[in-house]
Amino acid sequence: MQPERNINTQAATRETTYDVGLRTYFQKIYNTMAIGLLFTGLIAYVVSHSEPLLQLFFGNGLIRMIVMFAPLGFVFFGFTPGRVQRMSVAKLTGLFYAFSGVFGISMATIFLVYSGESIARVFFITASMFAATSIYGYTTKKDLSGMGSLLFMGVIGLFIAMVVNMFLQSAMVHFVVSAIGVIVYTGLVVWDTQNLKLSYSSANGHESNGKMAVMGALSLYINFIMLFQFLLSFMGNRN
Repeated sequence: MQPERNINTQAATRETTYDVGLRTYFQKIYNTMAIGLLFTGLIAYVVSHSEPLLQLFFGNGLIRMIVMFAPLGFVFFGFTPGRVQRMSVAKLTGLFYAFSGVFGISMATIFLVYSGESIARVFFITASMFAATSIYGYTTKKDLSGMGSLLFMGVIGLFIAMVVNMFLQSAMVHFVVSAIGVIVYTGLVVWDTQNLKLSYSSANGHESNGKMAVMGALSLYINFIMLFQFLLSFMGNRN
């Protein structure tokens, strides 16, 4: 009986340690993401209320295009697996905050297009939706792995449709893209949250989990920003 009791005690201790580690892991993800969102909003607000900065970043067509597509450059070239593996957690976190600052510059024009009241309202709606869907992704026992490829295809389709509509300027296409965008990025919040939970391992060590937490914050940050932008196109009051 004594060996069996010791085995049960050890199993309970490992489970408790795992639960504490998992909560700490997600706390770092959400904290890092929240700071990134705060930094993005602050940069966007400052740039939008500074005429010299608006002229610097948006007064020239070429520079404007560079600013608008700079966040994509960070994602495709800054956060490659090879670079992430070579960087420390501190450097990776710094790169994420630099990315969120650049994203803030590219989003500065929303303060010129939409009223401040509607931006704040849609932000809180987005935050509520994000919290609800992320909690569902964390707590559900249903296997959502099959959603990944479908959602990824949805993201590619949305990107192509948005680029095409830059030339078409169709209100109907814009409406459909926004509607599908809300659905796709809501699904991605759920899928990414569950995937982050499943990828956590108490045996991988502090450094590995630290990097995964930053990359998880990046994924959820992008989902939040895209969901916010699609909802804003629906519900925002234009100036």
